[in-house]
Amino acid sequence: MLQLLYIIAFTILAFLAVGNLIRNLLSLGIESHRSYPQPNSRSTANIAHPELLDASGNLIDEPLLVMRSLSVEDAREQLDTLYNESPGYGGEV
Repeated sequence: MLQLLYIIAFTILAFLAVGNLIRNLLSLGIESHRSYPQPNSRSTANIAHPELLDASGNLIDEPLLVMRSLSVEDAREQLDTLYNESPGYGGEV
């Protein structure tokens, strides 16, 4: 008899959880299609990201990161050099 009571209680909880999930998905779908007015007349596309501004607030024109192609051998040589110059390196083993 106690097992039947547990099955009924957990079935009710499962239905409540699934119903809550469906309600949340529907409200999220409705909220995603709602448009909100802009707080001012400027468009958000015209506002630059803070990392693209210098200390005085002007837009930076030069590239922030320049990458060059590196071969596997060059990368291995650079890593070996760093390893060999490290303070804990004791020589060839």
